Parts: sequence; structure tokens; C-alpha cells
Amino acid sequence: MNCTIPLFPARSGAQKAHLQNSKLTDCSEQLQGVDRQYGDRQNGSTLPNGFTLMELLIVMAIIAILMLIAIPTVGALKKHANQISAEQSVRAIQQAQMQYASTYPSNGYACTLAFLGGDPHSGPPSPTGAQILQPDITSGYKSGYIISISDCQKVTVNGTDRNNSYVVTAVPQTVGKTGDIGYCSDDNGTIKEDPTGGTNCSQLVQ
Repeated sequence: MNCTIPLFPARSGAQKAHLQNSKLTDCSEQLQGVDRQYGDRQNGSTLPNGFTLMELLIVMAIIAILMLIAIPTVGALKKHANQISAEQSVRAIQQAQMQYASTYPSNGYACTLAFLGGDPHSGPPSPTGAQILQPDITSGYKSGYIISISDCQKVTVNGTDRNNSYVVTAVPQTVGKTGDIGYCSDDNGTIKEDPTGGTNCSQLVQ
């Protein structure tokens, strides 16, 4: 900004006053323009070479709305994936029970998940560690579901107790959050579900 007031050569008093007043008016207008720009920056009403405050608020509001829409969708997809995993785990236990009963006919079915698991590095398979199932299932917890074997019915054959039946269940750890459906199966080989997330399974899995 150039706001220098020159000294004029000898002229009449009226001419000097007119020229100086004109120059002072120009300087005053320039200073007022600078003050307005500085005030705008201080107030935050504009961001040089960027977005206005209103534009930023609108973008933040849109992001918040998208997050509110996406979070329930992600939760529903997660529950659905957990339910598929639970059903597959029950099927895997069914197959493992058939293999176990075939391998150890004097024992019948395994009455705990631990009997169907076991560490291959600990030694050869045995009735208490058949090494059929993976640890993620035999741990009793997988993908938000609690899995267990119960209700084993024993019969005595030649003086040896043999399990001839079992029930396997998979229920959500938190109904409505980690899953909505409970799954059950038994030695008959059918898988049923409880829509309330419990073990009162009465509907066949489609």
C-alpha cells in the first residue's frame, strides 16, 4: 500500500490544499480496506484459500449422518456373519462326533469339546484328545457364540460306559449384539434353531 503524502512545489494555497485532501482521502480508503480484511480474518468469517466456517460445518454434519447410517448396518452384518459361523461350527462338531464314535467305538460320542480337540504336538490322538477339531471350536467360544456339548446319555456295554447320545448348542454370548439365533443339534444329525437366541430349538435350519 502506497500512502505517502508528497510535498508539492510552489502552487497556490487552494491548489495545495485540494491535492493534499485528495491524497488523504485515498489513504483513508486504503486503510479502511486493510482494517476490514484484518477484522474478517480475526472473526473467522473467511478462510483465505480454503473453506468458510459454514462449509466446514456442513461437511461435518454430512459425515455424522453417514456414520449414523453405517454403524447399524455394520452391526447387522457382523451378527449375520457370527450366526453363519455358529451354524458351521455345529456342523463341524456333528462330523467330528461321527468320526470320534467310529475311532473309539467303546467310548461312543465325546461328551466334551476337549475330547474332540487336542494338540498334535503333545502325542498321538487318544479318547481324551482325538485331535479332530480345531482349537477355535474346542475352546467353547467362537465369533461371539458360546459352544458346548451336554446331555450325554451313557449305557453300559460289557462293563464299559458308552455315550450313545449328546446335544450340542451354540448360543450368542450377548443376544441381539453378537447374534440373534441359537443353534442346537444332537446324535440324530439335524440342526435346529431358536429365533430368540436360546436353546429351545424347534425350527429346522433352512
